[in-house]
Amino acid sequence: MRSVQPEVFLVARPEIDYGQLAVYLREVGGEKWLEKLDRGDLDDAQNLVEFAGKICYRAWEPGLNPNIVRVRTDQEKYLQNILSQAHGSVLEHVSFSFVLHNISRVATHEIVRHRPGVAISQESLRFVRLADIPFWFPEWAQADAELMKRATALLEQMEEFQRWMAGHFGLDEEGVPFHEKKHKTSFMRRFAPDGVATGLLWTANIRTLRHTIEARTDPGAEEEIRLVFGKIGELARAEAPALFGDYTVTDGAWVPRWRKV
Repeated sequence: MRSVQPEVFLVARPEIDYGQLAVYLREVGGEKWLEKLDRGDLDDAQNLVEFAGKICYRAWEPGLNPNIVRVRTDQEKYLQNILSQAHGSVLEHVSFSFVLHNISRVATHEIVRHRPGVAISQESLRFVRLADIPFWFPEWAQADAELMKRATALLEQMEEFQRWMAGHFGLDEEGVPFHEKKHKTSFMRRFAPDGVATGLLWTANIRTLRHTIEARTDPGAEEEIRLVFGKIGELARAEAPALFGDYTVTDGAWVPRWRKV
Protein backbone atom coordinates (compact mmCIF):
# COMPACT_ATOMS: atom_id res chain seq x y z
CA MET A 1 0.00 0.00 0.00
CA ARG A 2 1.34 3.41 -1.02
CA SER A 3 0.05 6.47 0.81
CA VAL A 4 -0.50 9.40 -1.57
CA GLN A 5 -1.78 12.97 -1.56
CA PRO A 6 -4.18 14.39 -4.19
CA GLU A 7 -2.41 16.87 -6.45
CA VAL A 8 -3.55 19.28 -9.15
CA PHE A 9 -1.44 20.46 -12.10
CA LEU A 10 -2.58 23.19 -14.49
CA VAL A 11 -1.32 21.92 -17.86
CA ALA A 12 -3.11 24.04 -20.47
CA ARG A 13 -4.49 27.55 -20.71
CA PRO A 14 -5.92 29.72 -23.52
CA GLU A 15 -3.61 31.33 -26.05
CA ILE A 16 -4.74 34.20 -28.27
CA ASP A 17 -3.48 34.72 -31.82
CA TYR A 18 -3.10 38.49 -31.57
CA GLY A 19 -2.18 38.77 -35.25
CA GLN A 20 -5.51 37.39 -36.38
CA LEU A 21 -7.28 39.40 -33.71
CA ALA A 22 -5.68 42.54 -35.16
CA VAL A 23 -6.87 41.70 -38.68
CA TYR A 24 -10.44 41.42 -37.45
CA LEU A 25 -10.28 44.55 -35.29
CA ARG A 26 -8.99 46.64 -38.20
CA GLU A 27 -12.09 45.57 -40.12
CA VAL A 28 -14.42 46.80 -37.37
CA GLY A 29 -12.45 49.80 -36.09
CA GLY A 30 -11.26 48.29 -32.82
CA GLU A 31 -7.49 48.70 -33.20
CA LYS A 32 -7.14 51.03 -30.23
CA TRP A 33 -8.67 48.45 -27.90
CA LEU A 34 -6.05 45.93 -28.96
CA GLU A 35 -3.21 48.41 -28.48
CA LYS A 36 -3.95 48.84 -24.78
CA LEU A 37 -4.05 45.14 -23.88
CA ASP A 38 -1.43 43.55 -21.68
CA ARG A 39 -0.12 40.39 -23.32
CA GLY A 40 1.79 38.62 -20.59
CA ASP A 41 1.75 34.90 -19.91
CA LEU A 42 -1.28 35.19 -17.62
CA ASP A 43 -3.35 37.74 -19.56
CA ASP A 44 -4.85 35.76 -22.45
CA ALA A 45 -7.72 34.33 -20.39
CA GLN A 46 -8.93 37.74 -19.25
CA ASN A 47 -8.27 39.33 -22.66
CA LEU A 48 -10.35 36.67 -24.41
CA VAL A 49 -13.29 37.15 -22.04
CA GLU A 50 -13.16 40.92 -22.55
CA PHE A 51 -13.00 40.41 -26.32
CA ALA A 52 -16.03 38.10 -26.16
CA GLY A 53 -17.99 40.68 -24.19
CA LYS A 54 -17.11 43.59 -26.44
CA ILE A 55 -17.90 41.74 -29.66
CA CYS A 56 -21.48 41.33 -28.42
CA TYR A 57 -22.04 45.10 -28.39
CA ARG A 58 -19.35 46.32 -30.82
CA ALA A 59 -17.98 48.18 -27.83
CA TRP A 60 -14.40 48.64 -28.97
CA GLU A 61 -14.67 52.44 -29.09
CA PRO A 62 -17.47 54.96 -28.50
CA GLY A 63 -19.42 55.58 -31.69
CA LEU A 64 -18.84 52.24 -33.41
CA ASN A 65 -22.26 51.29 -32.12
CA PRO A 66 -24.52 54.39 -32.19
CA ASN A 67 -26.29 53.12 -29.08
CA ILE A 68 -23.09 53.26 -27.03
CA VAL A 69 -21.55 56.60 -26.07
CA ARG A 70 -19.25 55.34 -23.33
CA VAL A 71 -17.15 52.19 -23.00
CA ARG A 72 -15.28 50.80 -20.02
CA THR A 73 -11.52 50.97 -20.51
CA ASP A 74 -10.41 49.38 -17.23
CA GLN A 75 -10.31 45.63 -17.79
CA GLU A 76 -10.79 44.63 -14.16
CA LYS A 77 -13.89 46.81 -13.82
CA TYR A 78 -15.17 45.57 -17.16
CA LEU A 79 -14.85 41.93 -16.11
CA GLN A 80 -16.39 42.63 -12.72
CA ASN A 81 -19.36 44.13 -14.54
CA ILE A 82 -19.68 40.95 -16.61
CA LEU A 83 -19.77 38.90 -13.41
CA SER A 84 -22.20 41.21 -11.65
CA GLN A 85 -24.53 41.24 -14.67
CA ALA A 86 -24.39 37.41 -14.86
CA HIS A 87 -23.26 37.63 -18.48
CA GLY A 88 -21.86 34.14 -18.14
CA SER A 89 -21.91 33.02 -21.76
CA VAL A 90 -18.74 34.98 -22.58
CA LEU A 91 -16.89 33.04 -19.87
CA GLU A 92 -17.40 29.81 -21.80
CA HIS A 93 -14.76 30.76 -24.40
CA VAL A 94 -11.93 30.31 -21.89
CA SER A 95 -10.97 26.85 -20.67
CA PHE A 96 -8.23 25.50 -18.45
CA SER A 97 -6.99 21.92 -18.31
CA PHE A 98 -5.97 20.33 -15.01
CA VAL A 99 -4.33 17.00 -14.31
CA LEU A 100 -5.93 15.62 -11.16
CA HIS A 101 -3.31 13.22 -9.82
CA ASN A 102 -3.72 10.62 -7.07
CA ILE A 103 -7.39 11.27 -6.55
CA SER A 104 -9.71 8.42 -5.70
CA ARG A 105 -12.49 6.99 -7.78
CA VAL A 106 -14.77 8.18 -5.01
CA ALA A 107 -13.88 11.70 -6.12
CA THR A 108 -13.89 11.02 -9.86
CA HIS A 109 -17.37 9.48 -9.69
CA GLU A 110 -18.59 12.83 -8.36
CA ILE A 111 -16.51 14.98 -10.70
CA VAL A 112 -17.96 13.31 -13.80
CA ARG A 113 -21.42 14.45 -12.71
CA HIS A 114 -20.37 17.94 -13.83
CA ARG A 115 -20.83 17.51 -17.57
CA PRO A 116 -21.69 20.88 -19.17
CA GLY A 117 -18.61 22.79 -20.23
CA VAL A 118 -16.09 20.05 -19.39
CA ALA A 119 -13.97 17.38 -21.04
CA ILE A 120 -12.65 14.37 -19.14
CA SER A 121 -10.05 11.74 -19.96
CA GLN A 122 -9.51 9.31 -17.09
CA GLU A 123 -7.02 6.53 -16.52
CA SER A 124 -8.75 3.28 -17.37
CA LEU A 125 -8.26 0.30 -15.08
CA ARG A 126 -9.56 -1.85 -17.90
CA PHE A 127 -6.16 -1.26 -19.52
CA VAL A 128 -3.92 -0.21 -16.61
CA ARG A 129 -3.13 -3.17 -14.36
CA LEU A 130 -2.73 -2.52 -10.65
CA ALA A 131 0.49 -3.67 -9.00
CA ASP A 132 -0.07 -1.67 -5.86
CA ILE A 133 -3.03 0.27 -4.48
CA PRO A 134 -2.15 3.93 -3.93
CA PHE A 135 -4.50 5.36 -1.32
CA TRP A 136 -5.20 8.72 0.33
CA PHE A 137 -5.89 8.92 4.04
CA PRO A 138 -7.14 12.22 5.53
CA GLU A 139 -5.28 13.51 8.57
CA TRP A 140 -7.98 12.44 11.01
CA ALA A 141 -7.72 8.86 9.70
CA GLN A 142 -3.92 8.87 9.91
CA ALA A 143 -4.20 9.85 13.56
CA ASP A 144 -6.23 6.71 14.32
CA ALA A 145 -3.59 4.02 14.86
CA GLU A 146 -5.97 1.06 15.00
CA LEU A 147 -7.81 2.21 11.88
CA MET A 148 -4.54 2.62 9.96
CA LYS A 149 -3.30 -0.81 11.08
CA ARG A 150 -6.46 -2.55 9.87
CA ALA A 151 -6.78 -0.47 6.70
CA THR A 152 -3.16 -1.07 5.72
CA ALA A 153 -3.50 -4.82 6.29
CA LEU A 154 -6.65 -4.94 4.16
CA LEU A 155 -5.09 -2.97 1.32
CA GLU A 156 -1.95 -5.10 1.37
CA GLN A 157 -4.11 -8.23 1.15
CA MET A 158 -5.91 -6.78 -1.87
CA GLU A 159 -2.56 -5.93 -3.49
CA GLU A 160 -1.35 -9.46 -2.93
CA PHE A 161 -4.51 -10.78 -4.58
CA GLN A 162 -3.91 -8.50 -7.58
CA ARG A 163 -0.41 -9.91 -7.98
CA TRP A 164 -1.66 -13.46 -7.51
CA MET A 165 -4.28 -13.02 -10.23
CA ALA A 166 -1.70 -11.63 -12.67
CA GLY A 167 0.45 -14.70 -12.11
CA HIS A 168 -2.51 -17.07 -12.13
CA PHE A 169 -3.67 -15.69 -15.49
CA GLY A 170 -0.10 -15.69 -16.87
CA LEU A 171 -0.42 -12.09 -18.02
CA ASP A 172 3.33 -11.50 -18.17
CA GLU A 173 4.13 -14.64 -20.12
CA GLU A 174 5.50 -14.18 -23.60
CA GLY A 175 2.97 -14.06 -26.41
CA VAL A 176 -0.14 -13.21 -24.40
CA PRO A 177 -2.27 -11.09 -26.77
CA PHE A 178 -3.28 -7.64 -25.60
CA HIS A 179 -7.00 -8.37 -25.85
CA GLU A 180 -6.53 -11.19 -23.35
CA LYS A 181 -4.61 -8.90 -20.99
CA LYS A 182 -7.37 -6.31 -21.31
CA HIS A 183 -10.07 -8.89 -20.63
CA LYS A 184 -8.41 -10.18 -17.47
CA THR A 185 -7.33 -6.72 -16.27
CA SER A 186 -10.94 -5.57 -16.56
CA PHE A 187 -11.94 -8.44 -14.26
CA MET A 188 -9.11 -7.75 -11.82
CA ARG A 189 -10.13 -4.12 -11.29
CA ARG A 190 -13.32 -5.34 -9.64
CA PHE A 191 -11.18 -6.24 -6.64
CA ALA A 192 -9.82 -2.73 -6.17
CA PRO A 193 -11.54 -0.34 -3.75
CA ASP A 194 -13.23 2.89 -4.82
CA GLY A 195 -10.56 4.66 -2.82
CA VAL A 196 -7.74 3.57 -5.16
CA ALA A 197 -5.88 6.64 -6.41
CA THR A 198 -6.10 7.37 -10.11
CA GLY A 199 -5.60 10.25 -12.50
CA LEU A 200 -7.51 12.21 -15.09
CA LEU A 201 -7.28 15.26 -17.32
CA TRP A 202 -10.15 17.64 -16.53
CA THR A 203 -10.85 20.61 -18.78
CA ALA A 204 -13.47 23.20 -17.88
CA ASN A 205 -14.48 26.64 -19.04
CA ILE A 206 -14.60 29.53 -16.61
CA ARG A 207 -18.37 29.51 -16.25
CA THR A 208 -18.28 25.87 -15.20
CA LEU A 209 -15.22 26.40 -13.02
CA ARG A 210 -16.90 29.14 -11.03
CA HIS A 211 -19.93 26.97 -10.31
CA THR A 212 -17.97 23.80 -9.59
CA ILE A 213 -15.43 25.44 -7.29
CA GLU A 214 -18.27 26.84 -5.21
CA ALA A 215 -20.28 23.61 -5.16
CA ARG A 216 -17.38 21.26 -4.46
CA THR A 217 -15.73 23.31 -1.71
CA ASP A 218 -19.00 23.70 0.18
CA PRO A 219 -18.80 22.34 3.75
CA GLY A 220 -21.32 19.66 2.81
CA ALA A 221 -19.19 18.31 -0.05
CA GLU A 222 -17.07 15.15 0.27
CA GLU A 223 -13.77 15.94 1.99
CA GLU A 224 -11.38 14.79 -0.72
CA ILE A 225 -13.20 16.66 -3.47
CA ARG A 226 -13.18 19.77 -1.26
CA LEU A 227 -9.40 19.48 -1.05
CA VAL A 228 -9.03 19.03 -4.81
CA PHE A 229 -11.27 21.93 -5.79
CA GLY A 230 -9.63 24.20 -3.24
CA LYS A 231 -6.39 23.58 -5.14
CA ILE A 232 -8.15 24.22 -8.47
CA GLY A 233 -9.55 27.46 -7.08
CA GLU A 234 -6.11 28.67 -6.06
CA LEU A 235 -4.69 27.93 -9.52
CA ALA A 236 -7.63 29.58 -11.29
CA ARG A 237 -7.41 32.71 -9.16
CA ALA A 238 -3.68 33.02 -9.86
CA GLU A 239 -4.31 32.69 -13.61
CA ALA A 240 -7.27 35.09 -13.88
CA PRO A 241 -7.60 37.21 -10.73
CA ALA A 242 -10.20 39.51 -12.29
CA LEU A 243 -12.43 36.49 -12.94
CA PHE A 244 -11.86 34.59 -9.68
CA GLY A 245 -10.89 37.34 -7.27
CA ASP A 246 -14.42 37.86 -5.94
CA TYR A 247 -14.35 34.65 -3.87
CA THR A 248 -14.13 34.70 -0.09
CA VAL A 249 -12.49 31.57 1.31
CA THR A 250 -13.59 30.55 4.80
CA ASP A 251 -12.62 27.17 6.28
CA GLY A 252 -11.94 25.87 2.79
CA ALA A 253 -15.29 27.01 1.33
CA TRP A 254 -15.04 29.25 -1.75
CA VAL A 255 -18.04 31.60 -1.82
CA PRO A 256 -18.28 34.04 -4.76
CA ARG A 257 -19.60 37.55 -4.56
CA TRP A 258 -21.47 36.94 -7.82
CA ARG A 259 -23.24 33.59 -8.12
CA LYS A 260 -24.76 31.65 -11.00
CA VAL A 261 -22.99 33.70 -13.64
